[in-house]
Order: sequence, then structure tokens, then C-alpha cells
Amino acid sequence: MNRRDFITLLGGVAAAWPLAASAQQTAVPVVGFLSAVSEAATVKHQVQFRRGLRETGFVPGQNVAVEYRWAEGQYDRLPGMAADLVRRKVDVIVAQGPPAALAARTATTTIPIVFAVGIDPVAAGLVESFNRPGGNATGSTLISGPLGQKRLEILRELVPKAKVVAMVVNPFSPDAPPEIRDVQATARANGLQLSLLNASTAAELDTAFTALETRRPDALLVGGDPFYLVQAPKIIERIDRAGLVAVHAFREFTEVGGLVSYGTNIANTYRQVGIYVGRILKGAKPADLPVLQPTTFELVINLKTAKAQGIDIPPSLHARADEVIE
Repeated sequence: MNRRDFITLLGGVAAAWPLAASAQQTAVPVVGFLSAVSEAATVKHQVQFRRGLRETGFVPGQNVAVEYRWAEGQYDRLPGMAADLVRRKVDVIVAQGPPAALAARTATTTIPIVFAVGIDPVAAGLVESFNRPGGNATGSTLISGPLGQKRLEILRELVPKAKVVAMVVNPFSPDAPPEIRDVQATARANGLQLSLLNASTAAELDTAFTALETRRPDALLVGGDPFYLVQAPKIIERIDRAGLVAVHAFREFTEVGGLVSYGTNIANTYRQVGIYVGRILKGAKPADLPVLQPTTFELVINLKTAKAQGIDIPPSLHARADEVIE
């Protein structure tokens, strides 16, 4: 190499140094967001998640990146999506819903996981205990399933003479077994006949509601499965068509026309998820962050739907409502 070529090469290397340094400075952590449901069903959740991140100093698109994976209620897609996030070596995985949390937990024992689930995370094997999770996972529990018996009690207030109550559940959801168990126990204690209908796909939902239109139960419980959030508008339309009195697990149903919902405010939970992700990105270990549990639950009543269905909301139930949609 002659002197002129050497100087040219050296100049090129020197010019590349600032670019390399800039690339290192602009590298940002990546959060993988693994969702059992859909983007459309979680708009408010995303707003609160980003709010939690901002509270810890992270702004998506500026100093943190978020890669989303939406299963759209098709849980069999989650293992592959989780494996893809692991291959991409994301810094943290957010797992939305029990199926997503279990898929993420199976895919990695090293990448931190922050979950939001309705099941008991200890019984499901996600953590060792609520106060000391151990391992690489922590997060929030919505306590969705165990509230099934409370929803049944609300149904009895709405329809005091009810004898037969139907319940739509997803047999493939980790939420289903404990929820069914609690509702069955409450139904037996109150002399009610509980009729279970399985639905894990859109087609099965159609079949279930066609059966409901034929059987004509006195009231309906919609199980607290994430898949049903994806199908919320369709479920409400079929409930209206069948003329059923129904109680739901999530306020997202009453917001699109459902009669009554009782459960945790999921959107607020995702603010806490965002905060935990931010703390982990700053060096905290999931094993040292206790699993968060809700302390309040929301009773939401849609009076517009009640009037359209000709249903009189009992004054005692109305007085207990945390929010009334008119």
C-alpha cells in the first residue's frame, strides 16, 4: 500500500469513528410486548403502559423501543411469538394474559418477564411466591377468575327469579378451571342450575350463542378470558339478539354496550406493568419485585343498555356502582 492510499484509508476509518460512537450512544433497550389479544382491544391498556414507562424515564420511540406481537386470541400462536422475541434478545418481555405469560415463561428463564394475568401466578408456576417471585418473572394479577362467584351474585340481583344460568367459557384458557369451580360452588349453594358452553374460537362463539337462543337460560355469565375481549363487540351483539341479561368480567364490555361488568380496571394495571418494566431496565431484578394485586374492583353499569333491554337496575346495585354509563 503506498503512502497516499494509506492516508486515504486512515481518513476513512477516522470518519467512521463518530458514526460508530453515535450508533452506540443511540442504542436503546427493546421491550417485547407479547399479547394474547389484539391491538384494537387494548388501546387504553397501551396508553397506561406507556404512562408507566414515562414515569420511570422511558419514552417509546426515544429511549426505549417496543416490539409488539398480537395473538388475536389464537393462543397456539403464542409459543412461536415468544420464541421469536427470545431470538431477538429483547431486554424485557411483557406478557398480556395468562396464555402469553405461560408461553413466555416456557420460552426463557433468563430474560425478565413482566406479566398481567387473571390467574393465581403461584399456582400456575409463574412465580414462587407473591412477595418473593424468584426466577425471571413478576407482574400483576387481575384476580379475574375468583370474581366469578361475585358476578353470579350480581346476576341474582338482576334476575332474582333465575333458576338456570348459562356461562360461556374458553376450555383452553388457564383462567377457566378456577373460575368455573368457584361459580359452580356458588350456583349449588344458591340452588341454581349452571349450564356451561365452551367457546375458544369465533365460530364456536356463534355456535354457543345459537344454542343460547334455543335454550333460553334466565341469565348469562361471560367468562373472564382474554379471547373474549377480542370478540367483545360480537359477543354484545349476540347477547342483544338473544335478549339475555348478562354480566361480564371487564369494563371493556360495558363500554361497548354490555349491561354490567365487575372486575379489576385492567388499564390501571398496565401502568404498574410499565413502571415495573422501567425499573427492570434500570437494573431491578424480577425476583425482588413482588407480584402486585388489586385492592379495588369496579362495578360498571350501562343504563342505556338497561333501558334498551327493559331491565330495571335494583336501587341497591345502582348505589354500589363505581361508574354508570348513560
